[in-house]
Amino acid sequence: MDSSGATLTEAEILTEVEWTRSLDEYSTARVLLTPTGNCCERIADVRAWRTWLHIYRDGTPVWQGPMLQPEWRGEDVELTAVDILALLDRRVPHQSMTFGDSDLMDIATWLIEDAFAPDDPGHQVEVLGPAGVRGGRAYVKDIGQTGDHLRELAETGLDYTAVGSRIILLPETHRQSVGRLSDADLPDGLVVAEDGAAVATRVIVAGDDEGNVLGEAGGTDPYLPLLERYVEQTSIKTDAAAADAARALLRSSYPTPVFINTEEVTLSPDAAVEVPLLVPGWCLDVTSSATCRAVAQRFKITGVKVTEDGGTESSPGGESVQVQVAATGAEA
Repeated sequence: MDSSGATLTEAEILTEVEWTRSLDEYSTARVLLTPTGNCCERIADVRAWRTWLHIYRDGTPVWQGPMLQPEWRGEDVELTAVDILALLDRRVPHQSMTFGDSDLMDIATWLIEDAFAPDDPGHQVEVLGPAGVRGGRAYVKDIGQTGDHLRELAETGLDYTAVGSRIILLPETHRQSVGRLSDADLPDGLVVAEDGAAVATRVIVAGDDEGNVLGEAGGTDPYLPLLERYVEQTSIKTDAAAADAARALLRSSYPTPVFINTEEVTLSPDAAVEVPLLVPGWCLDVTSSATCRAVAQRFKITGVKVTEDGGTESSPGGESVQVQVAATGAEA
């Protein structure tokens, strides 16, 4: 579709489709198609950032975003697109703003609204609840990319994702489950892993490199050695906000984060989950004894990848649904 809302063309012959969803980051999609009839003439008008790709699954919209890299190759056309969050990496603060004791959700909402104020692609912001973390942030007009500012907030107490034109802001402790998985739903097996590189027993957050704004959380631990992590975020302007940020970082770093890797595993078609509801930030209840590290707990969805190919005359195509989940102190 053109960014004006007019339909450019519908892809009639799809060879490959891939769309993803990501937590605290923009997602991507890719389609490979063979234009027929006047579709070829219309697909020639596709332009990066101007044309938007819309993907439907069983008639339900599951992904949309602007084209990043269209490629015309002989009889085929490959289109790679990014979701609406990618535009925040091409926007800057359009006014200076200082927040005192505001919740991080209020700050994140302001960053997004300010970014789209001069040129709105038609976004919506959906806030699912307060982060419970104080702001104490300051932003300067034209300094820094808005996407980077939003990622810094996501490190210290909130999550975000995009579904279509909606940008969803969630508390880091959001625990609503959208389904349950067991070993039967993962016929190819899975990998359970601990992320030792992410663990910390003490976190220090500084607003500058001189220690004028400083907050900390945690300390020595009776089980693990002292593991200290230092984070500097120049947008933080108060000790209270730095302390809240440190507590949020500690919550996601201790106990040792556990994640389940299913990047090479596709969900069974009989799995009791609805693919459109697999949204990062929501949770899945996972029970597995397929490895020596048995798990039975609620995990946060961190990524989704859906691929489908059209197959050949002798071999039918198929869909693959992969989901990545992780558990930190916020989910434990």
